[in-house]
Amino acid sequence: MLSVDVTIVGGGVVGCAIARELSRYRLRVLVLERAAEVGFGTSKANSGIIHAGHHSASTTLKGRLEWEGNQRWAGLADALGFGFRRIGELTVAFDDDDRRTLRRLLEQGEGKGVPGLELWPAERVRREEPNLSGEIEEALHAPTAAVVNPYEACFALAESAVRNGVELACGEPVKAIDRDPDGWFLLTPERTVRSRFVINAAGLHADRVAELAGVEPFTVRARKGEEYLLDKRLAGMVSRLIFPCPTPHSKGILVIPTFDGTLMVGPTAHMTAKDDLSTTVEGAEEAFAGARRLVPGISERDCIAEFAGLRAVLDDEDFLIGPTRARGFVNVAGIQSPGLTAAPAIAEQVAELLAAEGLVLEPDDAFVGTLDPPVQVAGLDREALAELAARDPRYARIACRCENVTEGEVLEAVARGARTLDGLKFRTRVGMGRCQGGFCTWRCLSLLSEATGTPVPALTKRGGGSWIACERNDRVATEVGHD
Repeated sequence: MLSVDVTIVGGGVVGCAIARELSRYRLRVLVLERAAEVGFGTSKANSGIIHAGHHSASTTLKGRLEWEGNQRWAGLADALGFGFRRIGELTVAFDDDDRRTLRRLLEQGEGKGVPGLELWPAERVRREEPNLSGEIEEALHAPTAAVVNPYEACFALAESAVRNGVELACGEPVKAIDRDPDGWFLLTPERTVRSRFVINAAGLHADRVAELAGVEPFTVRARKGEEYLLDKRLAGMVSRLIFPCPTPHSKGILVIPTFDGTLMVGPTAHMTAKDDLSTTVEGAEEAFAGARRLVPGISERDCIAEFAGLRAVLDDEDFLIGPTRARGFVNVAGIQSPGLTAAPAIAEQVAELLAAEGLVLEPDDAFVGTLDPPVQVAGLDREALAELAARDPRYARIACRCENVTEGEVLEAVARGARTLDGLKFRTRVGMGRCQGGFCTWRCLSLLSEATGTPVPALTKRGGGSWIACERNDRVATEVGHD
């Protein structure tokens, strides 16, 4: 039986941020993640926005943690080497009701101390962002908004935690939880874990984990957001995040310049089942209609990929972070937007909660807070690329021609933890370009197979039963005319 100080159930961006925060101390920490890799739940389908800090009311927990989290992302990106850029945002108004909303958001942000908030008249909006709708009457500019690669950030947080002693167990869902006066027992398909403290950061399934533990019940519902990625030729159509005025349950359909330069539109916001990751005709129509209202030049003909993400929603629409009636069991649930933004602040709050519950936080002098960033050939000049290729010829061979990703980058991703095709995709951008993997999938599978010693038919897209290739069947091959 494995014995640890803290078990974190859930390896999304929040669970990984908590793991890295706890790795600063002399503790034995375990992360149990049901998926094949970290970040494969809500985190991988995130919009990648670090909110400016003024969207959520300070009377809510997520409103208080939004601005605290915003201020920590730049330092994390510098330390861990993932993509992050402050590009600012505009929340736009089309009528007098919208303009009143802008003033409420301005007052809300100033009350939190968010710097740089400024109302722009229509003339300045058109000067700064000429492709926006001519019907926009005013906008609230927030320079503190940023974009990040959410899956890159999740992988980096997990890698940093592991390098500082955290044990990461993917593909290990929690099946049962029991306790005695000295702690908790968690049963997975692989083993039984004894843990003094448990952090329930299980996202959509946090209510089920709480039920297994016998603590206060709550219900997590799934809100689906469909998003649509556009061709790179539209890069630069807008330079900032473009928001409509929000509704009580959604920030609306946005136009998002991603960190990598492509535009994305969405998300929609509709309640659904916890396993519904479908994209729909209706969702596409809603997303593109909303996007065209902001930026009339956007067309669904430019869409190269579509996906859906599920947000974990509680009845009161706020975060649930805190201890339970069972000592040593802490809930971190209902982490919907701005959950990515708040993640670093959530991690610090959880460490404080554990200390209040009796966990001794003794700083570990061996903690290393930085990672070497992965090589990204697409960002190198010709001289630097030639020097790299001379040292290691793998960086001279292209694996993905749409995104200009080399074999060296793919193999580095494997060395840093990728075990699935999506793991490679989210770490390197292979398969994210115009052809969506049509030309590079087989080469990437071959490289992953060679590096891990796993036969290609045993490899998956995202774990579970998502196999991509099958064993050759000579009878079938003969019947269809292949030899």
